[in-house]
Amino acid sequence: MRRVALVGTSAALAGAVALCGASAAVAAAPTAVAHPAPAPAAAKAAEPTGKVVSRINLSIREQPTTSSKSLGSVRPGTVIALHCKKDGQNVDGNHLWYMLGDGKRGYVSARYVKNLAVVPYCK
Repeated sequence: MRRVALVGTSAALAGAVALCGASAAVAAAPTAVAHPAPAPAAAKAAEPTGKVVSRINLSIREQPTTSSKSLGSVRPGTVIALHCKKDGQNVDGNHLWYMLGDGKRGYVSARYVKNLAVVPYCK
């Protein structure tokens, strides 16, 4: 068995080099160290959605009551993000209101929104 000459290498590299029956000289050279890519940030959990089922534009209210200030409206058939639900003014037998999700402000009556996923109660 012949000896292997290692020149200017680390002990880790020396331990990894094994040449059987040959003589070799390994020159020190910069080596690239592979670093794993950083893990992607935890994805924000998707909020539940609902589809507006009113026949006319559905008012977005500042509070869960029809007498509250209007903040705009949503067209029938629109799918909207719903953050949570809470009790509010009774609208045609339904006392629940949805707080809008996706960073939007306001409430819509649950009477006119078909939830497409389970919507938690507001904390």
